[in-house]
Amino acid sequence: MAPSLLQRLAALPAFGRIAVVVLILLAVWLPLALPIYAYVPDPNWVSIVSMLLLYAEFVAIVRLWGRWVQNEPHPLRRYGLVWTRQAAIELGRNLALGWAIVAFVFSLETACGWVHWQALPLHLGWIAIEGGVIAIGVASAEELVFRGWLWDELHRDYRRAVALPLSAIVFAALHYIRPLDLILSTWPQFFGLVLLGLLLGWTKNITQNRLSGAIGLHGGLVWAYYVVSVGQLVDYPAATPAWLTGIGGNPLAGLVGLTSLTGVGVVLARRARSCQGSIAPECPGRSPLKR
Repeated sequence: MAPSLLQRLAALPAFGRIAVVVLILLAVWLPLALPIYAYVPDPNWVSIVSMLLLYAEFVAIVRLWGRWVQNEPHPLRRYGLVWTRQAAIELGRNLALGWAIVAFVFSLETACGWVHWQALPLHLGWIAIEGGVIAIGVASAEELVFRGWLWDELHRDYRRAVALPLSAIVFAALHYIRPLDLILSTWPQFFGLVLLGLLLGWTKNITQNRLSGAIGLHGGLVWAYYVVSVGQLVDYPAATPAWLTGIGGNPLAGLVGLTSLTGVGVVLARRARSCQGSIAPECPGRSPLKR
């Protein structure tokens, strides 16, 4: 008996399955997104509406993909989107960790005289609220895509030690879809994004396959940097080397930020190894869907 289309899709190699989902997503999204780009005059609203539409369609498609192709009755839970009291604790704790990492980077740069702090803007509270909403939204979407669905598809074909760096490289590469001159001028940021992808993957291992910790760490980093950047809280003296503090002011493209993330990564990698396969004393409760 010839295999059905769904069986043939399930039998594809990991990157074949990933390509099919991406093509389906684009085929559904483009007809709806093109009128938005053509008729909405405000670029900010174009970006917001088109990205919300893309994310909503992605969630719908991967839920159907998980049920129909992978025979998974609860695909979002399998990807790690589980909301429990433990997940809320992980989210809050790692939001604080993200803030702490950014605070450490700027404190070290301040102590070395590489940045100067500016007067606090009157609307700093609004910036913080706006940044929090944006950070949690971006982190939730990207973690479901990269540490959720993409991780799961790769992990079906490859062992964890291979799936993790592959997902981190794809995560960094897709953030680098930009003009060639911008790629060349900000290339160190690519390595920072790969490192960040590894940290977020190790965080998911520590939290027993839940995305809550990765969302928290990702969101905390984005939130803290948003407040500093949009609030224009720091200024870089002309004599400060950009390779130290970050090209374009982005800590992921500078030695201080990369070194700080590496230090955190060493700790997270060790904890992830100790949490793999069994629950060590420092690990959160096991997820029923841990693989």
